[in-house]
Amino acid sequence: MLDHIVVMSAGKTTLDSVEQARGRFHAVWRAGPEGMPPPTPLVLSSPHSGRLYPDDMVTCLSGLDIRRSEDAYVDKFLETAPNHGAALITALAARAYMDVNRRPYELDPEMFAEPLPAFARGHSPQVAAGLGSVARVIAEGLNIYAHKLTFTEAQTRIDRVHVPYHNALKDLIDQARAAHGFAILIDWHSMPATAARGAIASGPCDIILGDRYGASCHPALIERVEVALSAWGYRVARNNPYAGGYTTELYGRPQAHVHALQIEINRGLYLDESCLKLTSGFHRLRADIARLSQDLATEVWDGLRPEGLNP
Repeated sequence: MLDHIVVMSAGKTTLDSVEQARGRFHAVWRAGPEGMPPPTPLVLSSPHSGRLYPDDMVTCLSGLDIRRSEDAYVDKFLETAPNHGAALITALAARAYMDVNRRPYELDPEMFAEPLPAFARGHSPQVAAGLGSVARVIAEGLNIYAHKLTFTEAQTRIDRVHVPYHNALKDLIDQARAAHGFAILIDWHSMPATAARGAIASGPCDIILGDRYGASCHPALIERVEVALSAWGYRVARNNPYAGGYTTELYGRPQAHVHALQIEINRGLYLDESCLKLTSGFHRLRADIARLSQDLATEVWDGLRPEGLNP
């Protein structure tokens, strides 16, 4: 539905200006003109950085508490990526409203006033934790609602947010693969500083790379990212405790020439989590992520390219 999507070319606008457009639930930035093949195989996504809370979401939490569920400001790290040839998609609706990094019908039956259809009765660990596609709690365990929802409400959110987001993301991936013979998807997230503790033996880590234990991308991709980030002074872990979510699992098909990698950033690097204010570390991290995006967009990727295709 066109009123639920914003499509732009690089350099035309800013993420902040798009967020103010009420009723729009994701935004797409293309590195070149609409209708032209993408200049690189790189696609970036930010499914959890949305800051729009539609009027039909009635929560019992304060504004600050509900925002603690966001991967706060991850979209701002990616703003310049289309200038380097990468396509970019960001969710604008908050993940507490609809989590596009879950299966659409990954729903918690306890949240609803009536029995759910059989296909919508989720039994995943995420649902058990209250973090299905329509979340019951924020990560701190606080209940989002003081009332039961209806299945119609959930279906409306799926239709308005989840389906259009993934249709657009799939289009970007398909276009990249058609133009280059393969596609690379980097799915960007951030994690609470507490979640980063113990990920590596020497202490808290800065970044966790998730390739679903080798299933979602060619080893050269995760190796390339890990080497770069480590060289720039970041402490990097793989797959623990975040191996890659629904997006990485759904699109990461190396045998079909689509390589997906999830990247989790420790919020302590750039955010005061008590008040959700950016710290001075934001600027260095943004510059490094821009540099990484440029490096990935310009890499030749001989190991990922199907045999017989030239760069």
